[in-house]
Amino acid sequence: MKTKRPLPNRLPGIFVGLLALSLTAVPGALAAPFAYVSNFGSRDVSVIDGATNAVVTTVSVGTAPYGVAANPAGTRAYIANYGDNSVSVIDTVSNTVVAIVSGLGASPSGVAVSADGTKVYVASGNGTVSVIDAVSNSVLGTVSTDGALSGIAVNPAGTRLYVTDFSNNRVIVISASPISVVTPIDVGFSPLGIAVSPSGARVYVANGDGTVSVIDTASNTLVATVPVGSPFLSILVGLAVSPSGSLVYVTNASENTVSVIDAQTNAILATVPVGGSPFGVATDPTGARVFVGNDADGTVSVIDAATNAVVATVGVGTHPLAFGAFVAAAPSAADSCDSQIEGADEKSARSDKKVRRQSDDRQQHNCDDDEETDD
Repeated sequence: MKTKRPLPNRLPGIFVGLLALSLTAVPGALAAPFAYVSNFGSRDVSVIDGATNAVVTTVSVGTAPYGVAANPAGTRAYIANYGDNSVSVIDTVSNTVVAIVSGLGASPSGVAVSADGTKVYVASGNGTVSVIDAVSNSVLGTVSTDGALSGIAVNPAGTRLYVTDFSNNRVIVISASPISVVTPIDVGFSPLGIAVSPSGARVYVANGDGTVSVIDTASNTLVATVPVGSPFLSILVGLAVSPSGSLVYVTNASENTVSVIDAQTNAILATVPVGGSPFGVATDPTGARVFVGNDADGTVSVIDAATNAVVATVGVGTHPLAFGAFVAAAPSAADSCDSQIEGADEKSARSDKKVRRQSDDRQQHNCDDDEETDD
């Protein structure tokens, strides 16, 4: 408490009431996250329950799944299948593939979802970026670059995309609407992972030369280069920014570590040993946990963000790349059903729909079983 003064006698009763109300809201608000780990070698996705740090199911997807992105509602996970040029769409309540999107560029690797959840963007190795409508799961448009693309991120406003071009050592800035190339920005050698700060003011890039590039989005210029790991040895791959924007996490595949960077000072705060050849990294929606896909040993390391210590190591499939924002908030069954409602009727349909309460938000739910009631 901020004060040492005694409380009036009537306040304890008020606090008891408030506590009771808050406890009823905790289960939904603090529901554990789920990690969707793309296993490049075993053609599937391991689903990890963040409450138990255990794999609860494995979902078969396309060939050589690479990039992953969960939508903000936690109702969908999008998997870029590098080997067959498709995206698998996973319903996170039933943990089943509900759509397969084709018509993408060759070798899709990075995937990102807009903040409103309506658009999915896919970066491909042949230099194209595709836009997918999240309702119809159809490709709306494509823009070509002259590079070889890997990572992709979208700003919070949904107006700009940032993609890494590992063949030309640059980041390409793309306008989201209409989709078109804005400008390239030179960064370090062979950039892969990329993320935008929650404010949209900074873009962070993981480079294969052991540096993190920091880009100012207002001027589209490089404003800092942060050395990470051992000189001439460090190879950086995946990158994530904490939900608060205060921390940056980057995987060092050659030294089997994750480095934690202070986003304000660009100083290295901690170096965390993880599994073999860490690739992708993502935080949970609260920033309390950090998940790392270890390519070489088929595991995921779970880091406590408060202590920067590994608190669990979870066995998954073969070559877990987990490249992108692969950790999702736990959705409710109602969220999953609502995501199927299209167009202008969506808002009214949500208010009219009566969904039975379930003991487990992850239990499979049949939307057709919902009862409709009149106002």
